Amino acid sequence: MLQTARRAEKRPKTKKGKLHPRYLEAYRWMLLTRVLEEKLTSLYRGGQITGGVYVGRGQEAVSVACGMFLQKGDIFAPLIRDQAGRSAFGEPLVDVARTYLGSRQGPMRGRDGNIHRGRPSEGQLAMISHLGAMISVTVGILLAKKFQGESGFVGLTTIGEGGMQSGATHEGLNIAAVEQVPLVLVATNNHYSYSTPNDREFACADLVDRAKGYGFEGHTIDGTNLSACLETIEGAVKRARAGRPPQLVVASVLRLAGHGEHDDASYVTDEIKREPFAQDCLACAEKVIVDFGLADGEKLKDWRGAAVAEVDKAITTAQQEAPPDGEKEDWCAVSMRHLVDQSA
Repeated sequence: MLQTARRAEKRPKTKKGKLHPRYLEAYRWMLLTRVLEEKLTSLYRGGQITGGVYVGRGQEAVSVACGMFLQKGDIFAPLIRDQAGRSAFGEPLVDVARTYLGSRQGPMRGRDGNIHRGRPSEGQLAMISHLGAMISVTVGILLAKKFQGESGFVGLTTIGEGGMQSGATHEGLNIAAVEQVPLVLVATNNHYSYSTPNDREFACADLVDRAKGYGFEGHTIDGTNLSACLETIEGAVKRARAGRPPQLVVASVLRLAGHGEHDDASYVTDEIKREPFAQDCLACAEKVIVDFGLADGEKLKDWRGAAVAEVDKAITTAQQEAPPDGEKEDWCAVSMRHLVDQSA
């Protein structure tokens, strides 16, 4: 399978400089995500997806690094632009397709919004909101694991710079530091909270400046640089796992799409589009791969073709599956079924 092949690829070796040893694996997850989200966008515009579609175009390098360094027993709380991280963490592609297309065989059984999917029993939380709610939820789980005597675990969640301004974020960051839980928060500053630019969101010079005030260790990265994303987020995960204070990583990128596919992003200025952080991280990674001699143009085309085939297979599978039947479906929450059975 392609997923196994991606993990087994040889580590990059070059005389031109140093790349993260899992660079090619990360790139393949990014590529798969880009192809998947292009397909989801097409289906949405064709009226085949109910609800919104929110893509992570331009943010895949940050997202993939969030999922790649977590282990069994860790907690991952991804948000709306984190498909690359979800895939790297182990989310089956067919489950993504099933959720967007309403199949009853998906993890949410066709009964919840497409961005609220998860597998809590496997450490991937279902998103409640992208406005800070997942920080407190993640911190609560980490506290519970500490109380149960567990050790060596980490919790990672993400947020946009707009969500960093919410009260829920403040409460979550504060309790994480007070209780010294092994939390990594990766904040992606994509320079617009929907259509609100940075200068109307916050007044500090950089969001990472808040780390010290909360009792976190702070780090900044260029979100268009895949190797930097991998190195910095891997380091933050290792530090949290080793018992250091909670970690805040702030990445600078430009969202290369609207807030959702319903939004044309006409508010993004031409000046912003010329900034270094406005580069496409996938295109940047492909240039690095070619420049370092890790693959040529033909190999890149082969990888894209393989990603297209994998996405098409998942979509086709989901399209052939039935949606839930409102008259017959067992609408009991999955986690509560055993309680219902006991009371019967």
